[in-house]
Amino acid sequence: MSVESVARARRVVVKVGTSTLTYENGKLNIRAIEALCKVLTDLQNAGREIVLVSSGAIGVGMGKLGLKQRPKETREKQAVAAVGQCELMFIYDKLFGEYNRTVAQVLLTKDVMDNPHSKHNVLNTIETLLGMDILPVVNENDTVAIDELVGNNFGDNDTLSAIVATLVNADLLVLLTDIDGLYEADPRQHPDAKKIPVVHKVDDQLMALAGGSGSNRGTGGMVTKLHAAVITMEAGIPTAILHGGQPERLYDLLEGRCVGTLLKKKKAAL
Repeated sequence: MSVESVARARRVVVKVGTSTLTYENGKLNIRAIEALCKVLTDLQNAGREIVLVSSGAIGVGMGKLGLKQRPKETREKQAVAAVGQCELMFIYDKLFGEYNRTVAQVLLTKDVMDNPHSKHNVLNTIETLLGMDILPVVNENDTVAIDELVGNNFGDNDTLSAIVATLVNADLLVLLTDIDGLYEADPRQHPDAKKIPVVHKVDDQLMALAGGSGSNRGTGGMVTKLHAAVITMEAGIPTAILHGGQPERLYDLLEGRCVGTLLKKKKAAL
């Protein structure tokens, strides 16, 4: 597994999913979020530039409002997202603040990223924040982006994180999820399934291995992570899939150890 370029990565985009941020009942998983904030702060203190792409607005809103199921109507999703995004940034501000790290909220929609002028403005904002040693927290603006809520915008934050990674010319994209990599079969159903340590090409066979969608609280799944990896691999950016409940594995990854699954386009032979 080639990890030399990963170990040298200076600018890293980290995406965390709703299943990592919340419990099954939708309430915030404070222990998981605090551990994530601690690790990301430490990495930034060590000289890495970190951009956090965080899902969770609707999932956290569901927990805040005591909802058992994800809303079906678009306007209800918008309302829940508005509540959840406020709660999500409050907890990020509080927990990152305990480690003397300032965060900034960056909410995006597909039309903004499709427009060259506004896309450039987004890049300028993120670059300026990083230059000020501020950690950007990026999410899709679910409150206004109704197209996304019905599946026509970015579609998921895995895709958004890949777009952000290419926008800021990141050295590495890390997708934190509820499983520690890509397996030959679902390890929750097949305990003897083998993990795939490195992937050089995403094809139909690999997509079939990825299975279906994510949890009730989120919209993604392993398939969306592979779609995201296609975007970054074409841009020459390696993508790692790690377990979100073990953010300290980021240290191992960035120190050149073999963890999770690394998706990296194979260099052409000379």
